[in-house]
Amino acid sequence: MASTLSFTKGHGTGNDFVLFSDPDGLQPLEPAQIAALCDRHFGIGADGVIRAVRSANVDAGAAALAEDPDAEWFMDYHNADGSVAEMCGNGIRVFLHFLLETGLVTLAPGDRLPIGTRAGVRQVGFDALGYAVDLGRWTLDERETLVRVKGLPVARPGIGIDVGNPHIVVAVADAAELDGAELEYIPQLDPEPPHGANVELVVPGDPLFADGVANIRMRVHERGSGETLSCGTGTAAAALAFRFWAGDAAPNDWRVEVPGGVLGVSMLEEPDGEHVVLAGPATLVYSGSITLA
Repeated sequence: MASTLSFTKGHGTGNDFVLFSDPDGLQPLEPAQIAALCDRHFGIGADGVIRAVRSANVDAGAAALAEDPDAEWFMDYHNADGSVAEMCGNGIRVFLHFLLETGLVTLAPGDRLPIGTRAGVRQVGFDALGYAVDLGRWTLDERETLVRVKGLPVARPGIGIDVGNPHIVVAVADAAELDGAELEYIPQLDPEPPHGANVELVVPGDPLFADGVANIRMRVHERGSGETLSCGTGTAAAALAFRFWAGDAAPNDWRVEVPGGVLGVSMLEEPDGEHVVLAGPATLVYSGSITLA
């Protein structure tokens, strides 16, 4: 039986999403419906779908409320192929912008809103670049993963960074290699992580360090979505990896250029350990309705 979905299209530095409001949790979508919505030829076109649902009305929200009873809203995020994703750094900024613009929440300057995700509760608020999200603590896996990318002459070693979802970050030789990589094809990982991973290719900016800020360029293949113009958690992972490679002299403030724009990444010491914060713009493009099969 067909139904109608009211939606809004939004993006963060070109990483685009179909968002819809379902506060009571009455309209979960099937993976095939999500894939159809994200199809760029026959659907709306997007890198993923975000459902705004109250944490109390979705099974995955129970853990968020246990972590923070104020996490009223849950970001139910799925990749373009319909698969579930733990977190999305660009998506959560666009999600907050959507909640604010549709009147579902209010937020005073300087305040932050706790939002439930499958990676845990994340605090999001306003920033000079648009919105900033505290991605929380992160982990490094120094074990080498061999990454084969179509268009690169040889396989490259990568390191694992987890910022709520898994990433493998690879340094390539130069800008020509970065630009020549064919990331529409799925990179081959050896060993293959049990749940897959996003793959980031990075090169230093010119200059790498200026005025206490480090600059890098990045492209990404997102697990379940393909190459995207930007990946928020991926920029954080790329900055963390580059800081690890650069050593103790590296700064904690990073500017990451992606095909869709520029994002800021900062590392901050908190009582429970180091957190990584992602900042950047969020834009709502248009709203409409579509019939779902």
